[in-house]
Amino acid sequence: MDRNLALEVVRVTEAAALAAARYVGLGLHDGADHAATEAMRATFESPHIKGTIVIGEGERDKAPMLYIGEQVGDGSDGAPAIDIAVDPLEGTNLCANGVGDALAIVAMAEHGKFLNAPDMYMDKIAVGPEVGRGVIDIRRSPTENLTAIARRKGVGLRDLTAVILDRPRHAALIAEVRSAGARIRLITDGDVGAAIATADPGETGIDVLMGIGGAPEGVLAAAALRCVKGDMQAILKPRDAGEIERAARMGIPDIHHIFAIDELASGDVMFAATGVTDGFLLRGVRFVPDGAESYSVVMRSSSGTVRHIRARHRFTGRPNYPTLRPTFG
Repeated sequence: MDRNLALEVVRVTEAAALAAARYVGLGLHDGADHAATEAMRATFESPHIKGTIVIGEGERDKAPMLYIGEQVGDGSDGAPAIDIAVDPLEGTNLCANGVGDALAIVAMAEHGKFLNAPDMYMDKIAVGPEVGRGVIDIRRSPTENLTAIARRKGVGLRDLTAVILDRPRHAALIAEVRSAGARIRLITDGDVGAAIATADPGETGIDVLMGIGGAPEGVLAAAALRCVKGDMQAILKPRDAGEIERAARMGIPDIHHIFAIDELASGDVMFAATGVTDGFLLRGVRFVPDGAESYSVVMRSSSGTVRHIRARHRFTGRPNYPTLRPTFG
């Protein structure tokens, strides 16, 4: 993929974040998500790609925009075929409640390089480049993984911090991590951002992501961690026979398969995220009299480049951000 495409990707996440930011703290979950999706879809008309949404807002009959299979980009002759994974607003609850770590996210890869992840739960463990490959093993207990991580980093267990979604299903996991002596950062939503936080523990204080979240979010997290030479493993966690059948229809016949990071996202990958609210690595959108400031990160797996971008946006005469003000019904 052309490295110049990285700047096109961040324009897409910026547009979604700017639109969603108008809804921060207003309690309008659906409005925030719709605004982000609409802005992201409109901005996706510009990049010189023949893009296909492979992870998006849902299937075509459930999502009017950015549905799985939707074509985006200018589609012109010579444009590369790209698969795209999106989350226009990761953390709709976070945005609606004015809580940190809401993000707009896009990942791109060569065709066929993202796992066609079904919309179901996935158990995950993820670490950043300080731990690297070959240390974690999702088949082991949390205590064994924490011990291996501490050994690789040359620290004690009490020096580690695990980030875990605050859900009843994680009661046993939380109890074991605490018993092992590691610290925990509980989050209410947004495990993609939490996984990315492991990429820079010196800045975020997060050493490992553990627990069950969404499978599509697992692919986005893997895309980001591949860019920085982190590691991740995952196993699908279906809730019923219907979800097992759905996974099989999507090309995953073995529901117990352990997905390595390169099975979740492979090839030449680009990842971009823009903060909506202040979070682990990114500040949220700041509105100013004539526009706004946004804060983004852009990563490329082929070069390992990580760019942090602070952008100033002037709204006057700018049609690129079509939904900047919330509407009340």
